[in-house]
Amino acid sequence: MKRTLQDYSSGIKPVWCPGCGDYGVLRGLQQAMMELEIVPEDAITISGIGCSGRFSHYMNTYNLHGTHGRAVPTALGAKAARPDLNVVCVGGDGDGLGIGGGHIAHAARKNVDMTYILIDNRIYGLTKGQTSPTTPLERKTKTAPYGSYEEPLNAIPMFLTYGVSFIARTSPVMMGQMTEILKQAISHKGFSLVYVMSPCVTFPVVTYKSLKDILSPLPEDYDPTNRMKALELAYSEETLYTGVFYNVDKPTLEDNLQNLVRKACTRKKGEHFTVEQMLQSYA
Repeated sequence: MKRTLQDYSSGIKPVWCPGCGDYGVLRGLQQAMMELEIVPEDAITISGIGCSGRFSHYMNTYNLHGTHGRAVPTALGAKAARPDLNVVCVGGDGDGLGIGGGHIAHAARKNVDMTYILIDNRIYGLTKGQTSPTTPLERKTKTAPYGSYEEPLNAIPMFLTYGVSFIARTSPVMMGQMTEILKQAISHKGFSLVYVMSPCVTFPVVTYKSLKDILSPLPEDYDPTNRMKALELAYSEETLYTGVFYNVDKPTLEDNLQNLVRKACTRKKGEHFTVEQMLQSYA
């Protein structure tokens, strides 16, 4: 059955500010799922707290609106329990790089087969304009009236050093590219992280104009398996490159767990136990 975008909408009207970049990200995610022909019942959307936390309400999939900073481990648990599902996790720069930042490294080393969309507007928008982990230096905010004095995080190099197996940066100002990247991320077997630069129209640290001026696609001959080159381009400040920075294949958490079960169930050469028999032996 040919599906439409409406099949991926919950029917709940989004309450983001008019012009918010999150509308574009939502449309891009729905478009990507439609083009991949993912059955809505075969997917789960998990979100954290903040403007991006509303994503799970608007997607016609299984969904869970979790607690602040805990979207990634919640999504990991969902994938471990239901490895057959397409797991998509959504968070913002505060939820994902502030209180929840420590979880990304562990999802990366486990290489959980899930997609994490991290939307960055460089401000805490839902709670009315406080400094976030990515707010530029000297930017005045509600919590830094004389200007932010903390060095902002540079997320892409951090993800590269964590060993995330699929890393991309994009923006709703590049809808075609963003949708294609989301398709690649969802199709990737392993932990894929899509870092989205998204404008906030109410507290405009990131604006549509500033993004159009600074964003540029990665060079055409770029090799996404070259981590050192990825780091070099990720540290560029005059130009923020978009596209797939890194994409490699390696065993996933699900692969490793299945191998562990096989080892545990084979105690002697030629002698095989079922999981039930193994558990019964401890009774």
